[in-house]
Amino acid sequence: MLITEKSKKIAHHYIYGSFFSARTLIKWLLLASVIGLIVGAIASVFGHVLIAVNNFRAAHPLIILTLPAGGLLIVFLYRFFRDTDDRGTNMVIASIHSSTGIPFRMAPLIFITTVITHLCGGSAGREGAAIQLGGSIANRIGKKLRLSANDQHIIIMCGMSAGFSALFGTPMAATIFSLEVISVGIMHYSALVPCVTASMIGHFVAEFLRMPPEVFPVSAVPAMAPALFFKFVLMAALFGAVSILFCMILHQTEHLLDHHIGNPYVRIFVSACVILVLCGLLGTTEYLGSGMGIIEHIFHHGETKGYTFLMKMLFTALTLGAGFKGGEIVPSFCIGAAFGCAVAPLFGVDVMLAAACGMVGVFCGVTNCPITSLLISFELFGFEGMPFYLTTIAVSYMLSGYYGLYRAQRIMYSKTETHFINTITH
Repeated sequence: MLITEKSKKIAHHYIYGSFFSARTLIKWLLLASVIGLIVGAIASVFGHVLIAVNNFRAAHPLIILTLPAGGLLIVFLYRFFRDTDDRGTNMVIASIHSSTGIPFRMAPLIFITTVITHLCGGSAGREGAAIQLGGSIANRIGKKLRLSANDQHIIIMCGMSAGFSALFGTPMAATIFSLEVISVGIMHYSALVPCVTASMIGHFVAEFLRMPPEVFPVSAVPAMAPALFFKFVLMAALFGAVSILFCMILHQTEHLLDHHIGNPYVRIFVSACVILVLCGLLGTTEYLGSGMGIIEHIFHHGETKGYTFLMKMLFTALTLGAGFKGGEIVPSFCIGAAFGCAVAPLFGVDVMLAAACGMVGVFCGVTNCPITSLLISFELFGFEGMPFYLTTIAVSYMLSGYYGLYRAQRIMYSKTETHFINTITH
């Protein structure tokens, strides 16, 4: 009799649990698909517009002279719409940690101002803007549907995944990025199915709208051997140091500009003028834009100047620190690829493999997202170099310390010990 009663209880809990899980699955398949469709479509349009304005700038190089005017227009737009406390991606991350709302005006503002930044020649990326677009739109939809606080957090993560996936063409990495970037050391697996769904639907929409994915095949990958392993451990340590340097330059430039030039109009105007003067002194505009041109040149020609990574850091810091809009992810890829290309001859390794490892090593260091970094290496470069990417990511993650691009990101567990620390990034 006891066995029968126990069996009934087990069966009851199993049936109830399965029903509840199935209902939750259906709910999130529907909600996340809607987010993937809407955000994927908007992010794809955003991507096509950015491609068009970058092509236009390349065909009309004198348009970079409008950079100061473009900066003034960006400041005006944010002040006109009373969004003077814009914190970009940090606001999206903070909204998942707490009940902080994301104003819907973030979506059109980041769309327009990122386009202005790219058109005029600011050194900024696009994925950060896509994350803000997706988070803002998803937050608005969640509010309209009156979701609970927990579901609201998940739907914002869905928006982040869909935007990243549609714009960069890496659905696996986009899925995990939203889970991993919020709290380093802890992943919200309750958001796994929703983020997978939103990311894949966003990717399908981007494919339908002919948004080209980024792919950099790395051919002739050598077999991993003890000597190569330790070479890449040393290189990964350098990539971790470069990621720290990039974060420090980015945050310190923002702090110095804000501290010494209080007026946002003057701040962005002066910074734009400094960027133009640097372009004139260097005799090139290659450090403007996202840096994708530099990455493509490295993978096609296997070369770049030894100081390219430093110049890209400086131009990106002056751009984003002054108030121009865009993302930091593609510039971090550019910095990593350029540094990897520069140090490859010193270690006697293949330039393209070193550039690929540099991209994911620096990306991992600045985002503190090792699993995302590994997945993005597979989607960008293929699986052949897996041992090299894994080695690079692991070492860079450990040695990059608690620095990061996003101040709202929380490091929940120590990188070197099984110790709960719950601190923010530097």
